[in-house]
Amino acid sequence: MELKLLQLLLFLCMKISVSGVGAATEVRRIEREKQALLKFSGDLSGLRWGSEEDKGECCEWLGVECDFTGHVVSINLSDEDLRGKISPALLSDLSSLKVLDFSGNNLRNLTNWLQPISKLSSLTALLLSRCQLHDSVSAFDVFANSSLSNLSTLILSHNNLTSVSTFDSLFNFCRNLTRLDLSYNQLNGPIPGSFFKLQFVEVLDLKGNLLHGGIHKPLNLSHLQFLDISFNKLNVPLPHLFENLSEIISLQRIYLSNNQLVGSLPDISRFSSLKELYLSNNQLEGVQPQSLDQPSSLESLDLSYNQISGSLLDFGGFSSLYDLDLSGNQLKKLPKAIEQLYNITNLNLSSTSLEGTITEHHFSNLTQLRYLDLSFNNVSFNLRFDWIPTFQLEMLRLSHCNMGPYFPNWIRKQNSLLSLYLSFAGISSTIPDWLWNMSSIQHLDLSHNNISGRIPHFPTNLDFVDLSYNNLSGPIPLSVFQNSSALILSENLLSGSIFNLCTISEKFFIQTLILPNNELDGELPNCWMNFYSLVYLNLANNKFSGKLPPTLGTLTSLAILHLGNNNFIGELPSSLKNCKGLRKLDVGGNKLTGTIPSWIGTHLIFLEVLSLRFNSFHGSIPPTICYLINIHVLDLSRNIISGKIPRCLNNFTFLVSNDGSSVLNYYRLWSFIWETMDEDDNALVQWKRQESEYKRLRNLEGIDLSSNKLVGTIPQAFSDLRALLFINLSRNHLTGNIISSIGQLDTLEWLDLSRNQLSGEIPNSLANLHFLSVLDLSYNNLMGKIPLGTQLQSFDSSTYIGNSQLCGEPLVKCPHDPSVDDHGKIDVVKEDDRFINRDFYICMVFGFITGFWIVVGTLVLKHSWRHSYFKFLNDIGDWIYVTTTMYVTRLKRKVMS
Repeated sequence: MELKLLQLLLFLCMKISVSGVGAATEVRRIEREKQALLKFSGDLSGLRWGSEEDKGECCEWLGVECDFTGHVVSINLSDEDLRGKISPALLSDLSSLKVLDFSGNNLRNLTNWLQPISKLSSLTALLLSRCQLHDSVSAFDVFANSSLSNLSTLILSHNNLTSVSTFDSLFNFCRNLTRLDLSYNQLNGPIPGSFFKLQFVEVLDLKGNLLHGGIHKPLNLSHLQFLDISFNKLNVPLPHLFENLSEIISLQRIYLSNNQLVGSLPDISRFSSLKELYLSNNQLEGVQPQSLDQPSSLESLDLSYNQISGSLLDFGGFSSLYDLDLSGNQLKKLPKAIEQLYNITNLNLSSTSLEGTITEHHFSNLTQLRYLDLSFNNVSFNLRFDWIPTFQLEMLRLSHCNMGPYFPNWIRKQNSLLSLYLSFAGISSTIPDWLWNMSSIQHLDLSHNNISGRIPHFPTNLDFVDLSYNNLSGPIPLSVFQNSSALILSENLLSGSIFNLCTISEKFFIQTLILPNNELDGELPNCWMNFYSLVYLNLANNKFSGKLPPTLGTLTSLAILHLGNNNFIGELPSSLKNCKGLRKLDVGGNKLTGTIPSWIGTHLIFLEVLSLRFNSFHGSIPPTICYLINIHVLDLSRNIISGKIPRCLNNFTFLVSNDGSSVLNYYRLWSFIWETMDEDDNALVQWKRQESEYKRLRNLEGIDLSSNKLVGTIPQAFSDLRALLFINLSRNHLTGNIISSIGQLDTLEWLDLSRNQLSGEIPNSLANLHFLSVLDLSYNNLMGKIPLGTQLQSFDSSTYIGNSQLCGEPLVKCPHDPSVDDHGKIDVVKEDDRFINRDFYICMVFGFITGFWIVVGTLVLKHSWRHSYFKFLNDIGDWIYVTTTMYVTRLKRKVMS
């Protein structure tokens, strides 16, 4: 008994000793991992690890994850702007590392990064998206000879890879990949067979490349579930493509949108696991009847924006469909097979040229419908007033459908409705009270109808409201501002003040506030700090008065400020300099005074549209205005501005280039705003002598300094602004000549220099402006002859009137014109013979020699041609001799007689 007890004690001691050694070993391993990370961060700049505060525990460092034992298993270094080299300690001491994320770094700034990574045998996921990788066969050879046999996820998206053959060696080795993402590169050519050696791959993402052709056998992808080749250039018949893909029976999602596929949708019943199929933006023409042979398991089908017509469409076999998108086709009439889609929840038939009448029968079987979009069609609804639908919608889009004249009553039964779009629906009644009691609605668009009445208090959940272009009247309820993030009420008859915004202390979450073209009046409130998230503010074309409140400067997120055509007075508040994100500032058409603030150029450097027109600004144009390098419309017209035009206008780099890059950047900068600006941003500009709206002139680029008191000469810098479409410097006191290089502005359409004191001759280069459609040089001191050119002679005489020493068409003829003789007859102008140069003579001699030897050489070498040629000459000679002899004989006889 004692012996057994002694043995047990010895065993426990040994166990504790082994455990202690193991624990000590684990502690040492974890410490080595920590030191490896410190060494790793020490070799890289841009990485902040291991500060004095957090050196104690590396598992708490940002981007580092550990397992429950304390070993490092994941390192996230994305978007760190790393530079330097990767320490070899990474591969020797981080033996448990499974996930490594370098996304968003320029790996060309890292030396020797591939070698350490390729030795991480435990690595299962490697993320290298947005790393500016280029094709490098040697680099991927390193991977091919690496220890990454356990790698299952490889992300290489958003790089600059071009050659598909680059991956051959990689795929031969990394055959255990389950997810491969090569999206948004520049891979060009047919899809190689090496992609289909990855027999364990489940997700293959190739979208956003330049791949073309089809997919060829053999396919060894028994595990593939997700395939995305959208946004490429696949240009084969769809049935041929599907014939090969049908061997992959595990496929659940296929994305082939935005390619060049042709043909019809074939029988897809062989894809027994297929749930989602996206084929939008191709050139498909219909659905093959074979697709109806067996029921399909397909749940989501997108065939939008193809060339499918109603006669080629039938979906009877797709009884399991819950999501169908046929928008952008040419259906003409609602397909009868739609009634058989008993499980459909999302149905999009917008922009399909539908005609005719929609009745209750079309919806009788669609009991599961949640999303319905029939917008942009020419259909009318004929529904009973007391009709109760069998479905409960969450989103209803019927814009540009004929729903009127009364508001559709059946909508009141939609208790789950979140979004309602009924713009351009022909509704001319008032908005029923029950609509405002539908607390579920979050997005409401009733714009461009003829709706009258007053706006009641909004439900608390209403987030987006567009009631523009109606006949709504009365004041705007305070609750409207409190509950919405986007409020668009332009082009109505709304009246009253908005000063009551300051009566409540809580902050507003509104981001878009568009109220132009109403009859709102009074002063603006001075509590804009409560609108801290406001991005777009448009109060133009109302009757607001008073000074601009200083708290407008607290709107630091503001991108558009449009207060034009009101009755504001005073100066621009200096607090606006805090709105550094402004893209557009329009306060034209008011009664503002003071000088143009210099801080506009130093603080609002992202301005693209600056309109101070039709006010009473005085003083000179500050030189800092030239800091607005993104400006594309500068309108300071109809003020009392004096002094000279700044000489630094060529700093407007947006206007310097006319190669289209500026327009591209412009759309990128404004992409988040233009959707709302389509109908509601109606700032005015003098365009070709008429007031026009910016919304119709979205690519407008120009400078208008007209109707001021500017002096001095026209700056030479104008000739560098080659993207300009208009220049208006009229009604000033400018002197000197028209710049001779004005012909460089080859996109210019409108030039107005009238009513100044310009002198000298009209530059000949002005005749080179072929797009010029409006020109006014009247009432200056110009002299000499109007340059010849169809462009300048096409304008009537009013273009040049008021220049007493100017002559030539379309004015009177110049008295000393060398092309006019003493009798008033125009001599023929000698043609320009400058083309007769050395090259001309060389070509003439070469042509003569070539022609000579073609004829002579042929006669020398070809006996039959030579015989025929000389026989022809002999016959001609005989004919001439006989004819001459006959005439001479007849003449002698006449003389003798």
